[in-house]
Amino acid sequence: MSDDKQVRVAIAGVGNCAQAMVEGIEYYRQNPTDTRGLMNADIGGYQVTDIVPVAAFDINAHKVGKDLHEAIYGSPNNAYRYPGIELEQSGVTVQMAEVHDGNPPALAEYVPQSDQTPCDVAQVLKDSGAEMLLNFIPTESHNAARMFADAAIKEAKIGFVNGMPTLIVCDPEYQKLAIENGVPLIGDDVKSQLGGTAIHRALATLMNQRGCHIDETYQINYAGNTDFANLMARGASKHKTKQGAVTSLVPYPVTMSTGFTHVPLMEDRKTSIFYFNIGNFGNAPVRLEAKLEVEDSANFAGVMVDMARLMKVALDRGVSGVLDSSCSFLTKHPPTQIPDVLARQHVQEFISGSRER
Repeated sequence: MSDDKQVRVAIAGVGNCAQAMVEGIEYYRQNPTDTRGLMNADIGGYQVTDIVPVAAFDINAHKVGKDLHEAIYGSPNNAYRYPGIELEQSGVTVQMAEVHDGNPPALAEYVPQSDQTPCDVAQVLKDSGAEMLLNFIPTESHNAARMFADAAIKEAKIGFVNGMPTLIVCDPEYQKLAIENGVPLIGDDVKSQLGGTAIHRALATLMNQRGCHIDETYQINYAGNTDFANLMARGASKHKTKQGAVTSLVPYPVTMSTGFTHVPLMEDRKTSIFYFNIGNFGNAPVRLEAKLEVEDSANFAGVMVDMARLMKVALDRGVSGVLDSSCSFLTKHPPTQIPDVLARQHVQEFISGSRER
């Protein structure tokens, strides 16, 4: 593979999502004709297998200082293992980052903090040749998220993909900095490939189209990974992005609740329960309940591989600032919320070159 065909990424947070993405890329490398599970096999000439991690950051003693392909299996990672996939050494050593608010008590029970000296994140990004930083750190780690955003956008001047709920891409100051420094942004908070948010939005859209009035709705999610252990203790921003992603589609006030529960025996498998209390013709009562089970981190990775390639296309074209189409289709809390069908159309137009961003 030549360097000009590589999508050179740095990863902040070597947890389950990183494991699923890295191992998944190898799955498609070993199965080049298999396009099952890909939203886009090709984006601007780039395949999933063109994505190459060149730097990685964490704070976990089980991961810092180790090769990335070893670190992705360090405790407490428990993501789905793609059958038959074995990884050789990557040559990328996981660097110690500043902790800030990245390891609160709810996580420290599972994450032993490394005693290594934190690296200069911006310098590592520059030295590695990374073209973008993918932010996978835990929900509510607001200060740590901004530290990584500053290192990428302000100092290294590379693209930034925000996979968690801290509002970076929606922040006017970061938007301005991205334009000034010529880098693209995608965020905030990944909308998983077929996850609770995508399904909840689809059901709400269907009800709107069929003239049904949504009185109230809720979504309950439970899983056994550390993301859910963290969400139980500090999930405020996740509640906000999930609820906003659904209620933004409804043209009237609607009451919505979201809930998270940590069930360790489930490991990385997640269950989502959806409930709607609605009225149809004559406001006759209708109740709808649905259930989804999914491998949580693979669901995340299926979107991240598109985000990375969409950002690479923007970099190739010299497009900076918020990539509106990618944000609206692929994230829970984009700067602009639009229906998913329209957002997908915009992404395809961006890929074809008929839409700038």
